[in-house]
Amino acid sequence: MIARIFATAIYEAHIARRNRWVLIAVGLMVVFSLVLSAVGSAPSGGLGVDRLSITVASLTSLSVYLVPLMALLMSFDAIAGDVERGTLPLLLTYPVARWEIVAGKLVAHTGILVIALIAGYGAAALVAIASDPTAVAGTVALWRLTWTSTLLGATFLGIGYGLSSLSRRASGAAGLAIGLWLGLVVLYDLALLAAVVADDGGTFTTQVFPAALVANPADAFRLFNLTASQATVAKSGIGGAAASIALWQSLLSILAWPIVALGLATLAFRKVEP
Repeated sequence: MIARIFATAIYEAHIARRNRWVLIAVGLMVVFSLVLSAVGSAPSGGLGVDRLSITVASLTSLSVYLVPLMALLMSFDAIAGDVERGTLPLLLTYPVARWEIVAGKLVAHTGILVIALIAGYGAAALVAIASDPTAVAGTVALWRLTWTSTLLGATFLGIGYGLSSLSRRASGAAGLAIGLWLGLVVLYDLALLAAVVADDGGTFTTQVFPAALVANPADAFRLFNLTASQATVAKSGIGGAAASIALWQSLLSILAWPIVALGLATLAFRKVEP
């Protein structure tokens, strides 16, 4: 089983290498991380927090948008692309279960994300520590951000596989992926904030709103990192809800979503006919 999963992962890694996904992902993370490291860490002295912890807070705001987008861009044609290229029928003739195919794709694409995250976050950390040696105290927060970003990426990879299986055309899957990213990462929070304003401190604000935040993998990721990080004083906007949500709730959401997404992707893939 493990051998079949890794064989699929190696195949997917070669495809990603040909499509320059490794270079694209690493380049995006390094560029944006360095920009945020230079701009977002300016107030560290006034806040009494080390520079790296403030950088981590800025990187959290970046990652909640960029990591899901990169994951969806890598995964939207994982199934639909095989259908259009005609390689899926050949792949299914091998003695490999469909869930193993999806798991292999997940291993390969997650590996690419990890490389990009380490490169981007590592570059930002080096800049912060080089300019302020005491910033090494923020490495715990940086490690927390790295593994939670990996889980967030795995979640959206699984969602992307599911969309790819449902559409069966790469162009259609791309449209669904972008629409879902806009819905979950951008419009979801705006809708919640509008509902909170309209509710004016009622039942929605006190009961539904916290649960709705934890239910969204992107918001759960942001709330967990802002709550657990030393830089919680730098949070703003919807991240201010972190104080009213228990840390274990957002952590549970972060841990559960990759499993749920992979399961849903496998169910959708089972319905695909080559």
